[in-house]
Amino acid sequence: MAELFGGLLWHGGIVFLRVAALVSVLPAFGERAVPVRVRLAMAVAFTAIVAPAVPPATPPGDILGYGGLALLESAIGLGLGISIRLFILALQTGGTIAAQSTSLSQILGAANADPSPAMGHLLVMGGLALAVMTGLHVRAAEFLLLSYDLFPIGLRPDAQAVSAWGLSRVAEAFSLAFLLAAPFVIASFIYNLALGVINRAMPQLMVAFVGAPAITWGGMVLLLVAAPVLLGVWIREMHAFFGSGGGLLP
Repeated sequence: MAELFGGLLWHGGIVFLRVAALVSVLPAFGERAVPVRVRLAMAVAFTAIVAPAVPPATPPGDILGYGGLALLESAIGLGLGISIRLFILALQTGGTIAAQSTSLSQILGAANADPSPAMGHLLVMGGLALAVMTGLHVRAAEFLLLSYDLFPIGLRPDAQAVSAWGLSRVAEAFSLAFLLAAPFVIASFIYNLALGVINRAMPQLMVAFVGAPAITWGGMVLLLVAAPVLLGVWIREMHAFFGSGGGLLP
């Protein structure tokens, strides 16, 4: 019995390290607004799902081996979790660009745990709700299981390949952010161009007093119309990310 439960405890513990690191930064489940006890319970639940499907590994022979393996598994889990977390960064960055373009960046800028304009906060909350409703927990469990095929327990990933993958993920996140903010940037460009033409035609008119309410109202109306489409694009990109194994599959 001691040998049986000792082996199960070792296996569950080493799987828990990778799972807990990923869950700590996973969108929706790893938010700072979620209590630590709840996040710990979710990490244990994910471990109970993932551990039975992971091949058992041989325990290290000394304490240094245990420490190195714990650091390696935690680093792998954290890296995988950050690659998913970048989708939230894309929403926050896109919302910030959109708010700056439409003069709404100072409205409710610090009303949440991660200070951001109200436009970005609205997109993030909508994105988190949409992700959970479309099975984020299932996709995360599948992604964890795939990670053990790509990075078995105790196998150190190639640093150059991981670096290239990380850079590509960051580039894709910022590309997605600019894509989401594109309607607001285009509308702002047209607004400023029209304002410049009016100012040249009638220099005595205070165009700023006329244009400021227009761009604010226009930005809010554009957000109302474009937000469902933008969130649809965002969730499709997230599902494509999970479908491709996070870009790790050859």
